[in-house]
Amino acid sequence: MTRTVYVNGEYLPETEAKVSIFDRGFLMADAVYEVTSVLDGKLIDFHGHAVRLARSLSELDMQQPCSETELLEVHRELVRLNEIDEGLVYLQVTRGSDGDRDFVFPSEEVKPTLVLFTQNKPGLADNPAARKGARIISIEDVRWGRRDIKTTQLLYPSMGKMMAKAAGCDDAWLVEDGHVTEGTSNNAYFVKGGKIVTRPLSKDILHGITRKAVLRLAQEAQMEVEERLFTVDEAKSADEAFTTSASAFVMPVVEIDGVQLGDGTPGPIARRLREIYLDESRKSAI
Repeated sequence: MTRTVYVNGEYLPETEAKVSIFDRGFLMADAVYEVTSVLDGKLIDFHGHAVRLARSLSELDMQQPCSETELLEVHRELVRLNEIDEGLVYLQVTRGSDGDRDFVFPSEEVKPTLVLFTQNKPGLADNPAARKGARIISIEDVRWGRRDIKTTQLLYPSMGKMMAKAAGCDDAWLVEDGHVTEGTSNNAYFVKGGKIVTRPLSKDILHGITRKAVLRLAQEAQMEVEERLFTVDEAKSADEAFTTSASAFVMPVVEIDGVQLGDGTPGPIARRLREIYLDESRKSAI
C-alpha cells in the first residue's frame, strides 16, 4: 500500500512527495529529526519528543516549522490515514533551500522544510529480539562533538551497525577516551549487584526520551541508579546490560565483544523495566 506522507503542509502519496535538490538537509545534513512510536494507534511520549525537537532546532539556530499542537495534529492524521496500530512516525526538519548550494546559512526568509512519514511495524511491542537479547561489539566513537542535538548526521552510526552485522552481532556501543558513550541509536546501561549504571547527560550523548522515562520508572520501582562514566570492561563483567530507544524501548544485551553476560539470556531488571515501560507508556499514550 502506498503511504500518505506529509511535506510542508500537504498530505501526499509517497510517490508524489518531493523536496529540492538544493535542500540543506540533502546537501549538508543540516537537519534534525525525531521518531515517535505508536502503540494501539496512539503516540508514545509525544510531548517529550516535541520538547527535544525544539531544543535541537534552537541549538542550531533553525526556525520552528510549526507549533507543537500543529505537529500533534499531523502525527495523528498520518497515523489515521496509514492505519498504524503499531509502528513509528518519523519527522525531519531541515533549514530549507534558497535555490543553490552555499556554506552560509540562508536568510531567515527561507522557510524550513518539514517532512513526516510513518512506518508500519506490527509486533513492535512484542519484539522477539527482546526475548533473545542483543549481541553487541564496541567500536571507537569518532562522531562530532554535539551528540546531544538529534541531527541527521547518521553516517557513522550506520557504519557501526554494519560493523556489528559483519561481526555477526546486532549492534555496537561507541567508546571514547576509554568510556562507553552510547549505542549507535540508543542509550547504554549495565547492571551490577542490582545497580543500574549509565552515562550522565552531557553534550557527548543524546538526551534520550526513553532514557528519561525508564530511569524515572526504575527509581519509582525502588531500583538503584547511578549515572557515571563506565568502561567496556565494566560492562563485560556485569550481571546484565540493556539499551533504550524510542523504537526498541528496553532491549536486553546478552553479549559484549564475545563475552556472555550472566547466563546469556535477558536479565531480570531489563525484562522488568521493559514490562513497566510498555505498560506505563500505553496508559499515557495520546
